[in-house]
Amino acid sequence: MILDPDGPFGRRTTAAREHDPVVQTYRALFSLGAWSLVPERDARRCWPGPCPHPPAAYSKALLVKLHEGKPYVTQLRTFVLEHPLLVLELGFRPVPDPTCRYGFAVARTVPGDRWLRHQQSTLTHATLTALRTGTVQAADASIPGFATTVAVDVQHIVSWVRENNPKETIAHRFDPERRPKGDPDSRLGVKWCGNQGARREKTFLWGYGSGLCTTTDSVHGDFVLAEVTKPFNHQDIVWFPPLHDPTVAALGRRPTHLAADAAFDAWYVYDPYAREGGLAAIARNRRGPVPLRDVAGHPRCDQGLSMTPTREFAHEDGFRARDYACPLLKPVRTGTTCPHPQFVKGPGCTKAINLEPGGLMRATLDRSSEDFRTIYRQRTSAERINSQTTALGLERPKVRRDAAVARLTTLTYLLINVRALQRLPARLPPSA
Repeated sequence: MILDPDGPFGRRTTAAREHDPVVQTYRALFSLGAWSLVPERDARRCWPGPCPHPPAAYSKALLVKLHEGKPYVTQLRTFVLEHPLLVLELGFRPVPDPTCRYGFAVARTVPGDRWLRHQQSTLTHATLTALRTGTVQAADASIPGFATTVAVDVQHIVSWVRENNPKETIAHRFDPERRPKGDPDSRLGVKWCGNQGARREKTFLWGYGSGLCTTTDSVHGDFVLAEVTKPFNHQDIVWFPPLHDPTVAALGRRPTHLAADAAFDAWYVYDPYAREGGLAAIARNRRGPVPLRDVAGHPRCDQGLSMTPTREFAHEDGFRARDYACPLLKPVRTGTTCPHPQFVKGPGCTKAINLEPGGLMRATLDRSSEDFRTIYRQRTSAERINSQTTALGLERPKVRRDAAVARLTTLTYLLINVRALQRLPARLPPSA
């Protein structure tokens, strides 16, 4: 049942909500979300039947939980019960009770802790993603030159399990075949600390990885364009395809430039930006030597000689490639000898060079240029978002199982974008 807005309790409630500071705070926050995308009723509930609370009410309540810094659902429910008018602003269907101050029973209206936890794991994830995408499109329509440069990164999420507590004595703590009973969906992964080199340190943990694509504006701050959550037993490069495609879909165009760390140093990460005439500022991964090239772009052998191009072929890794042979043997034998072991064996040195635009950019990119440094510095956008998520409790969430973690991650990024949108009206010029 719904309170009659024309009745005495309805009029009193409406007037009180207009002067309640908590209600006004969240009314301003919620006004920046495209809540029309959320259906009025969960499609999984069959008709006929009781009229449940709308899904948007649960989504808003969980945003309140994040905004107020309440890690547990019990704390959220206590806070909501202390602000009865906020219950109506969230959209919960009130249970009328004329004996109560505002004409409805607050404790009977607000769902219990167990049901709120259930919603935290079962809300339609596509709807939450659509809400976050709506904030991206709102920022794109308001900020000139929005998302010209983007950054990608992966943030670790530590599972709420005994195995991640160093004070617990557990046999086979980091055995990947022994999944934690508290969260069997989590996986064992490695968190690296420090830059590439001998000083890097690694830490094993059970959890998830949150891949995110971000952008920054010098006036309005940082926004999350796309995100995806996976178990933590993947390399960072696995997150790039499911981040790039939603980013393009949300913006309706391809970003021009990319900034990323060495974990994303692969030719197919450079490729979409090279084809658009942009620049992918990605640190070089030191997993192998960098081949030297001459002014024509041909590789040089270990003796410094420009190698001879031969055939083009389709590489097994999905790119066009060209073979290069020893210049002392191809196209004709010159009679000159070389001390290299391969020359002594007969065929001489050979190299296969990636011919795709991304492969050529990766090999020839000048990482000491000012253009590279300017774009690469914007990688800090993702780091600042990670700092915000840590402050919101996402690094060590008090939820379990992948469904709850994925929804909490999306809600966290949604809140970050909404907070950024709140800064737009006061800072944009009147023409915007």
